[in-house]
Amino acid sequence: MKPINQNFLQTDLKAVQNDISKQVTPSETQSRFATALKDAINEVNNLQTVSDQKTNALVSGDINDLHEVMIASQKQVLQCKRQHRFKVKLLMLTKKLCECKFSFR
Repeated sequence: MKPINQNFLQTDLKAVQNDISKQVTPSETQSRFATALKDAINEVNNLQTVSDQKTNALVSGDINDLHEVMIASQKQVLQCKRQHRFKVKLLMLTKKLCECKFSFR
């Protein structure tokens, strides 16, 4: 077993101190969350568009590879399921927060 490297610990401590000094404001957190949510929704929409385009191309005979169409369709389905799970968890969290009793002094 190797001994702990002191330089590593000091570097790690400096990183923690830097993180503490760079505290994020609630508005920055809200902005980051909103951006991440918009990006996720746009990704689902893009995957839906690609899936629809490939399905239409298969029907019209422009694409002969059924596997390509099925893969695009499954990517879109999986992303929709992931987004739905996230929505359910977010609603559960919101419900729990509403049930909490906070005391502000």
